[in-house]
Amino acid sequence: MTHEIEMQNRKNVLFIVIDQLRADCVFGPLAQYVDLPNLRGLMNEAVTFRKHYSVVNPCGPSRASLLTGQYAMNHRSIRNGTPLRHDTPTIASEMRKAGYVPMLFGYTDTSQDPRAYHPNDPAVHTYEYQMAGFQEMVEMRLEMSYPWRSHLKNKGYQFDRYEDVYKPVSPTDEASRIDDPALYQAEDSDTAFLTDRFLATMPGYDDHSWFAHLTYIRPHPPLVAPAPYNRMYDPASLPLPSRLETPDDEAGVHPFCTPSMANASPATFVQGFPELEATDETIQTLRAIYLGLATEVDAHIGRVIEFLKQSGQYDDTLLIVTADHGEMLGDRHCWGKSSFYDASYHVPLIIRQPGNASRAGAEVTEPTESIDITPTILDWVGQEVPNAMDGRSLLPMLAGDVPGGWRSYTYSELDVADPVAPTHWEKALGVGPSNASLAVLRGTRFTLVEFAADLPPVLFDHQGKGEFENVAEHPDYQADLARLTRTMLRHRMRNADHTLSMTMITPDGPKSGRR
Repeated sequence: MTHEIEMQNRKNVLFIVIDQLRADCVFGPLAQYVDLPNLRGLMNEAVTFRKHYSVVNPCGPSRASLLTGQYAMNHRSIRNGTPLRHDTPTIASEMRKAGYVPMLFGYTDTSQDPRAYHPNDPAVHTYEYQMAGFQEMVEMRLEMSYPWRSHLKNKGYQFDRYEDVYKPVSPTDEASRIDDPALYQAEDSDTAFLTDRFLATMPGYDDHSWFAHLTYIRPHPPLVAPAPYNRMYDPASLPLPSRLETPDDEAGVHPFCTPSMANASPATFVQGFPELEATDETIQTLRAIYLGLATEVDAHIGRVIEFLKQSGQYDDTLLIVTADHGEMLGDRHCWGKSSFYDASYHVPLIIRQPGNASRAGAEVTEPTESIDITPTILDWVGQEVPNAMDGRSLLPMLAGDVPGGWRSYTYSELDVADPVAPTHWEKALGVGPSNASLAVLRGTRFTLVEFAADLPPVLFDHQGKGEFENVAEHPDYQADLARLTRTMLRHRMRNADHTLSMTMITPDGPKSGRR
């Protein structure tokens, strides 16, 4: 009888994260140039959030926020390699309270708290460790991926070093080109391998509710793709990046821009071409490979969706597809995501909720943040959202309602320091680990960027030239600048760490209220 009740009330959760996928590939200026039939098909059956932003970059911090529901100013795992406190509530810890075993297919890029481990423990020798509470079903970390490299060797692929796997290989005896295919066939790619392992594992879990976190490395660099994805798109057919005419022009926007351009380049995005120059031909070729990798991921997400449908679990599964952060992709003469521009933070969010067919194809234009996803999942399975989590459940918006007091802006952070080896920004700006950071407040009309260091703010007016003109010093905008600065300050004050701030010690013991 208990088994029958479980089958009738099954609530599965599949949380898919695509690494470094820009929102405008799915909807926006680049969308018409890239074929993503499965994601767009899912959008027709789901609710799409058009103004969804990561609250922090890069990979480790962004996933820390995704999975804790906290702003970076609270969890403080602010860089790849900066530990996440071991007692932080996470999606894994809270889903366990709801009776789920959190299954991880891929990676969380979690830097472990060294206070909880011996110095020799492998967990504190990599920033790519899995988040506590997850059951790692297959290890697929970018810098490790031992199961995948074993798969490649078992299939007869030869390489001396793991890094060589990411080098383009000429199909002839000619010198390699950056758009040559990977050494492996499409059926053996990291994306295919991870999907194969997911599909091989999940059939056995069809008799009870499950929670799986499936994370795809692509289209994260190194930019190398198996055929046919390596040359699926004609570079000459793609629009050029959104940018000012020269890097010197970009440098004039703000002092922060020069080290941002120096931090990453086309040469850092592909293996084996250290002298690669940032010509338009090179840039467009890399953009084409990026889009090819996105299409490859889409194809395998299609396999996952088909599995859910064929196994009869599609209508029992809350399906969430998003990205951890964006990618500049040559915009503003920048590569990577260490920037204050929208391309670094604006990501897709698609949610298909069982029983929500009346909202199929709907779009939400209210601003939402990556920290909202974990509270949404917990809300859907009926698990209380801890006060420590800053995000809010999106279930009302999935139903077409906007909760009272919903935010009118999004808030993001970026820390560009390294307390061990000073970064481009620290050297160029004369800043250190405590003040090499910024915060971004995005509203309907304005975007404000403030810096921890003594640097001038940035203000963009989207009713004017948008991100192509910094109006922070313009006399006509001083009232707006002051108002938005106060809004940012109030946001930080209202969202200071609430882990215990809503709890009181009383003669009758601890008592807690809700945020």
